[in-house]
Amino acid sequence: MKAPVIAIVGRPNVGKSTLFNRLTRSRDALVADYSGLTRDRKYGRALIDGHPFLVIDTGGLTGGEAGVEAAMAGQSKAAIEEADAVMFMVDVIGGITASDAAVSEMLRRVDKPVWLVANKIDGQNPDVVLSEFYGLGFGEPYPIAASHGRGVSALSDIMLAHFGLQDVDPEEEGAERSDAPGIRIGVIGRPNVGKSTLVNRMLGEDRVVVFDLPGTTRDSIYIPYERHGEMFTLIDTAGVRRRGRVSETVEKFSIVKTLQAVEDAQVVILVIDAQEGLVEQDLHLIGMVVDAGRALVVAINKWDHLLPDDRDRVRVSLDRRLNFIPWAKQHFISALHGTGVGDLYRSIRDAHGAATTKFATNALTKILEDAVLDHQPPLVRGRRIKLRYAHQGGMNPPRIIVHGNQTKDVPESYRRYLENTFRKALKISGTPIKVDFKAGENPFAGRRNQLTDRQIQRKRRLMQFVKQKK
Repeated sequence: MKAPVIAIVGRPNVGKSTLFNRLTRSRDALVADYSGLTRDRKYGRALIDGHPFLVIDTGGLTGGEAGVEAAMAGQSKAAIEEADAVMFMVDVIGGITASDAAVSEMLRRVDKPVWLVANKIDGQNPDVVLSEFYGLGFGEPYPIAASHGRGVSALSDIMLAHFGLQDVDPEEEGAERSDAPGIRIGVIGRPNVGKSTLVNRMLGEDRVVVFDLPGTTRDSIYIPYERHGEMFTLIDTAGVRRRGRVSETVEKFSIVKTLQAVEDAQVVILVIDAQEGLVEQDLHLIGMVVDAGRALVVAINKWDHLLPDDRDRVRVSLDRRLNFIPWAKQHFISALHGTGVGDLYRSIRDAHGAATTKFATNALTKILEDAVLDHQPPLVRGRRIKLRYAHQGGMNPPRIIVHGNQTKDVPESYRRYLENTFRKALKISGTPIKVDFKAGENPFAGRRNQLTDRQIQRKRRLMQFVKQKK
C-alpha cells in the first residue's frame, strides 16, 4: 500500500493552509488572514501514528474563476485528481456561501471519498452552526479549529480508519509493502535530468522508454533485476509510456509518484543535471527524502558535457549548498555513456547497510556516556539534564532512543551533537540518523500523598508516645 494522498480544497481563506501545517507539523504553507495566498499546490508529508500520508494544500475555489484565479482552480482540480481522498473545508463563521455550493457541486461529481471539514469551531455551538452544512450533501461535518489543533486528532483517526490503518503496526505495514526483492532503489529528480536514462543504464537494457522531452512519462514502475548474483528493485518515478502515445500532450511531472516512491524505497538516488546545477526543487526533494528518513545517494548527471572550469564551479557550489547532508555520497556520472554508473552500487550497498544495521544497547550506551563526558548537557532551571542510557528504536533510518531526566528540555543543538557523535562512532554514512529522548519513569510518581500520610501517622505516634512518657 502506497502512502495515501489527501487533498485539502475549499474556497479562499477558510483555513486550508493552517490545517496543512497542522497535519504536516511544518510551516511550509504560507498562512495569513488574507484570501488567495496559496496559488500553487503544496505537498507535505504527515506522519499519523507512524503511518505516512501525503497532504496537498491548494488555492481557493470559488466556482467562477478567471485569469489568475482560473490557474489556481486548475491547481486545485489537479490536486483532486491526484488524491485518494478529499477534505472539503468550510468556515462555520461565514456559513455556506455561493462558492461553497459551487465547490460542493464539483466534488459531487468526483468518484472519491469527500470529508466535509468545518473549521473555526472555537467559541461556537456545534449543534447550531453545523446544522446548515448537512445540506451540502456530504454527510456529517467534522468540526475542527485548525489554528489551535482542536478536532485535528479526531480527523486523523478518520483518515487512519478509512484506509484501514488504525489497527496496523507501521513496521508490519512496511513489511507488507516490501514485496519487491533485494534493495529497493528509488530514482527521483526533476523532469529531463536523465532519470529514465540512468534506469536503463543500471538495468543494461531499454526497459524504460526515453525521449528528449521533459515529463514524457507519468507513472512509477517497479523493476526487479539481478546484478552479479545480487537482487535489486528499481523504482523509476518517470515510469513507462507506450511509444504510440508519445505524440499526446506532455504530462506534468508527478510529485505524488515521486513522494510515494521515496516512502517505499530503502535507498534513494537523486539525479541532478550538472549543466543546470542544484536548483530549489532539488533541495525540496532532498528535504522530502530526509524527512522520510531514507538513505540517499546524489548522482550529478551529464558530467561529461562540462568543461574543466565549469566542473570546478559545480563542485564548489554543491559542497556549499549540500553541507546540511554531509553523509550523502556524491557521484559524477554520465547516464548516457555509463561513466561512473557502476560506482553507484557501492554507495547504495553502504547506505542500505548503515540504515538497516542493528546496534547493541551496551555499545550505544558507552557512546552516550563518552559524549556526555566530553560535552555535558546544559542546565535547565538550575538542574543538570541527566542522560542515562541509549538503545536502538528502529531502522531505516537508524533511530536511537536516549533515556534520562528532563529530556523534554534537551536543546536542538545538543540533539545534533549526539547525532553527529553516534554517526562518527558507529561509522554510519549514506543515511540520516535520528536521536529521540524519553524521560525515565519516577518510581515515586503518584505516591506523594501516600508518603505524606505515612509521615503524619509516624509523627502522631511519636507525639502520643512522648505524652505517655510524661
